[in-house]
Amino acid sequence: MSELIRMPQLAAGGEDATIVAWLVQAGDAIAVGRPLAEIETEKAVVEYEAQHEGVFAGALVEAGSPIPVGTGIAVIAAEGESTADALAEHAPVGADGSDGSDRPDGSGRPDADSAPEADAPAPERPADAPAPERAATPAGAATDAAASAAAASAAGARIFSSPLARKLAKEAGVDVAELTGTGPNGRIVRRDIERHLAEGPASASVPAAPAAGHALTESAPSESAPADPAPTGQAAAGPAATGPAAVSGAPAPGTDRPHEDIPHTGMRRAIARRLTESKSSVPHFYLKADLRVGALLDLRARLNEVSPVKISVNDLVVKAAAAAFVEVPEANSIWTDTAVRRFEAVDIAVAVSVPNGLVTPVVRDVQRKSLSALSAEIRELAGRGREGRLKQHELEGGSFSVSNLGMYGTEEFSAILNPPQSGILAVGAAADRPVVGEGGALEVAKVMTVTLSADHRVLDGALAAQWLAAFVRRIEEPMSLLV
Repeated sequence: MSELIRMPQLAAGGEDATIVAWLVQAGDAIAVGRPLAEIETEKAVVEYEAQHEGVFAGALVEAGSPIPVGTGIAVIAAEGESTADALAEHAPVGADGSDGSDRPDGSGRPDADSAPEADAPAPERPADAPAPERAATPAGAATDAAASAAAASAAGARIFSSPLARKLAKEAGVDVAELTGTGPNGRIVRRDIERHLAEGPASASVPAAPAAGHALTESAPSESAPADPAPTGQAAAGPAATGPAAVSGAPAPGTDRPHEDIPHTGMRRAIARRLTESKSSVPHFYLKADLRVGALLDLRARLNEVSPVKISVNDLVVKAAAAAFVEVPEANSIWTDTAVRRFEAVDIAVAVSVPNGLVTPVVRDVQRKSLSALSAEIRELAGRGREGRLKQHELEGGSFSVSNLGMYGTEEFSAILNPPQSGILAVGAAADRPVVGEGGALEVAKVMTVTLSADHRVLDGALAAQWLAAFVRRIEEPMSLLV
């Protein structure tokens, strides 16, 4: 019996993903574990492996389009089964080339917010009720997309769109019938909604008139002139409208200034969602320390004379953080719903800036790695992160993160926890500062400020202070990192 492969949920909270490339062709023999496709989630590209064996009958969707989780994307035929029969069993039907597999249950029934069938009777409305919003579109203002949608409706075809696109359109007040779909077989997908909102169509910025053919006032009346009744063919403002921005056709203050709307990327949405949840649901508290790093910088210079790879200050910071967890193992923990989970190995995430966002690849078993091996791994992960080639498992796990903005000249900052990790260390730039030396004499030294953000559910103040003190000792006595 053939198997329908559906778009998996590869990232927590992900609503859709994009197939970057298919790695198999129709007719290929498939074994369990064979990579079928490269799928791009919000922050990584993942090779999706087969869960069933058989023969690859073919793909149901093309690479390059966002596909909602649960959508049927390909078919694997059983041994001895015709690939044509297998595809026919799951073949899309309907104008959009879909059998309803965009719904997780595969029922094929349109959602409540789907466009109605063209032959469905229109609901009656009172004679004095305003015409639907689409009737207010001025003559000649309809786009080719709207005309095509109207032609499709007249022909008895339903307007097809993905569930996510319908949800976004409903939230933004966009009529999907006015859009041209760029998904498979003309389906309206998320990027069509985002492009429509970014372009700022006139229909989204001009209020609808009460009836077709009625015009809108384009400017507010003079304050010194009496407010005459609206002439014939002119719409009146609603009863609740007050103030200058409420005058029909008048823009809200500041909205008429030149600007550009940049649609959110999947990564930016993921960052916004996760950090908002973290800041609003995790009880952060902060500890700060000033570290003298002159000896650390001297050691780094000496190591780079013999190291096969260039060791950075950040590499030494990550190594010192791992050494502090070895000294204070109780801090190497995270919060779960049922217990505090304590780890034996020290896995640390390193924040890496990438175009339009950041990623936090996790380095495993930091306490066991030499400085040169650690430096090479961090550099390799950061490079693939900037190219968008990290695997999903490389972004998961760990109990702690390091975020370093010192290379930008930032001296001090506080970072937001990356759930479910229980701590993140914000590292500033090393700079010459006046300090009190031995004997009370004032002198100049290289000082670096770090700020520990901690989850109070896992780390009490005293425990976090013990870890930070251990970290400071490792940085100020850097030879301890080599033994």
